[in-house]
Amino acid sequence: MKLCSFYQDGAVRLGLVRERHVVDVAASAHALGVEAPLSVMAALAGGEQATAQLQKVYVQGSVALPVDDVVFAPPVTHPDKIICVGLNYCKHAEESNMAIPASPVYFTKFSNSLSGHRETVTIPPVAKQCDYEVELVAVIGQRIRQVSVEEALRAVYGYAVGNDLSARDLQMRNSQWLYGKAIDGFAPLGPYLVTADEVPDPQALHLRTWVNGELRQDSTTADMIFSVAEVIADLSQVMTLEPGDLIYTGTPEGVILGMAEQRWLDAGDEIVCEIDGLGRLCTRLAR
Repeated sequence: MKLCSFYQDGAVRLGLVRERHVVDVAASAHALGVEAPLSVMAALAGGEQATAQLQKVYVQGSVALPVDDVVFAPPVTHPDKIICVGLNYCKHAEESNMAIPASPVYFTKFSNSLSGHRETVTIPPVAKQCDYEVELVAVIGQRIRQVSVEEALRAVYGYAVGNDLSARDLQMRNSQWLYGKAIDGFAPLGPYLVTADEVPDPQALHLRTWVNGELRQDSTTADMIFSVAEVIADLSQVMTLEPGDLIYTGTPEGVILGMAEQRWLDAGDEIVCEIDGLGRLCTRLAR
């Protein structure tokens, strides 16, 4: 299934994507006289019972909106953690003139950084060198601690397209990247949360990025240095991962940072990030 969150009447509602429509879960469940989770967090917490309820609403739900009319929120709106992996693709590390890491490089973003599909993100005046990074995002579906690599993917509820927007001039001020990464709106996510059963191998996905229609990134998750399972297992050794936690798993080559002639992102630019089977995430920039 493809889940989404969308805005309606000032509230965030849960939707299910059915072809070119989004089924309103709350309205459809009410019309059917059945119970169903009313948010992505409730779906994550509800386990198999919630999944069965959503499947019934997906098949029988009659209250739906055309996808083009939906105002998307990030699929997961208030995660406990947003953990990002830096330099996790071989060719991206090379283009950045940085050594291939011997262990995963982590940094964090926060809920303030989340933005939804087709949302306009404002670059703060202090940021001069804005860059894009398409990323596969793993969404944790159950509480885990100290799991093995072999067990790790069982904890993934689903996957989404992410864009780790970065202000390179602020990121590189010192060895801690937070100031150039955790900016308001700088973690676009969506449009959908695709359940893990539709992604049999997260290391066999094609990623692309276009800027104003020009293809900039074109790679696969097979180029990851540390696989999704390895990253999750590694994190779980030192912290408890909770349902709804987001893990941005790194970006491939093709970012502005690695270009000989650098034209940084600015107001009016449109970035489209795509991962096979997960959808296309569109972000517009403003000042």
